[in-house]
Amino acid sequence: MSEKQSYDYVLIVMKNLNLIIVLYIAGLMAVSLGGYIRDGSAMEFMAAARNIPYAPWKIPVIVCGLYCVCLIFMNIQAEKAVGIFLKISGEIIFGFLVSYILGFSYMGIILLILADTMRYFPSARLKFSIAIIICLIYLLINYEFMSAYFDVVPLETYLDYYYSDARSYMVGLQNALSSLNTFVFLLYMIFLLRVQLDEKERILSLNRQLNEANTRLNEANTELHRANVQLEEYAREEEQMAATRERNRLAREIHDTLGHTLTGIITGTEACIALLDVAPEAVKQQLKAITEVARQGITDVRRSVKALRPDALEKYDLEKAILKTVEEMQNAANVAIEYRCSTPLNCFNNDEEEIIYRIVQESITNSIRHGEASRIRIDISRDYGLLIVRIQDNGKGCTDIKKGFGLHHMEERLNLLQGKLAYNGEKGFIVEARIPIRWGETEEEND
Repeated sequence: MSEKQSYDYVLIVMKNLNLIIVLYIAGLMAVSLGGYIRDGSAMEFMAAARNIPYAPWKIPVIVCGLYCVCLIFMNIQAEKAVGIFLKISGEIIFGFLVSYILGFSYMGIILLILADTMRYFPSARLKFSIAIIICLIYLLINYEFMSAYFDVVPLETYLDYYYSDARSYMVGLQNALSSLNTFVFLLYMIFLLRVQLDEKERILSLNRQLNEANTRLNEANTELHRANVQLEEYAREEEQMAATRERNRLAREIHDTLGHTLTGIITGTEACIALLDVAPEAVKQQLKAITEVARQGITDVRRSVKALRPDALEKYDLEKAILKTVEEMQNAANVAIEYRCSTPLNCFNNDEEEIIYRIVQESITNSIRHGEASRIRIDISRDYGLLIVRIQDNGKGCTDIKKGFGLHHMEERLNLLQGKLAYNGEKGFIVEARIPIRWGETEEEND
């Protein structure tokens, strides 16, 4: 059994105990008054009481009725301030009427009202104020004070009907029941205090857990920020390394291809100069050889330019290259990337494939590096003669977009294909490229 259930049961015991006490006192008054009437000494009672009492049978009936109404008010569940005020006022009024009928010989019912009231005030200050008011009522509701304002018959007048021994037993039993009621009230207050302390401790525990969760969240945000910084540094380093590798590769290509070709042309030209006056026919043959070397050099230059394509497009077709990039970025940056393609990607020329691949690659990089996105969606579809590439993220976006190198470079690439680039940064960041499809134009024709 929980402590909350315990103090609820204690309150029920207190209600029943008060019912027994008020019926006991009302019964004593009714029996005593009936005895005065039977013995013919009613006039003596009237003279001592100086007041006309109720009929004997009416006293327990009225007391029981008033107490039941008081219990009805106690069982009303009020939440608003007005309802609580009316509830407590009703309890006090009917509790006062019960004490009035009993000649203000019992005030324990006020303790019951106080116990019931304490449950409705979570604020300690308000609860203390209400408790002070009810305690003052408890102290004032006694015969010595109230007899100055109300004509009531004290219980002692009723008990004068009995012999002194019997009267002592009756008063002793009343005092014992009153003391028991006070003990049950104190027990109830102890349980109520413990429940409130436990509730306070639970709230403090929840606050501690919330603070710990906030601390962990701040630490996670710090780690995420550090990871983003490291990712940016890694991207810059990777970009620099890629640029360095590309420069080295181009240097090798120029040295191996153009250097070899130009060397051959220079050597052949010098030979032609030496043979021009001596052997004109040999000069013609030499010039033919120089022409072949120059033609081969052009072919080698074209091959070198084609070799600038991304490594992924060298190893895979376009769709597999995009999927490879998506997988690598998901693993490296811990970002969820959703890829959807509703059209085949196996019918594009090399320059188209490279531009599509670079747009997807650059957009993913920008979403992670600048937008700090955690989810990216890539949609590739075809609308008649246009290929539509749309990349959308859930990052922080940007309302004042200033084109950097990435967007500028994408626009330059698309201009080569007469394509268009659109972007929006209001909710996350959206990049949409629309590329005209050349439908079978060959690479040789582009060259």
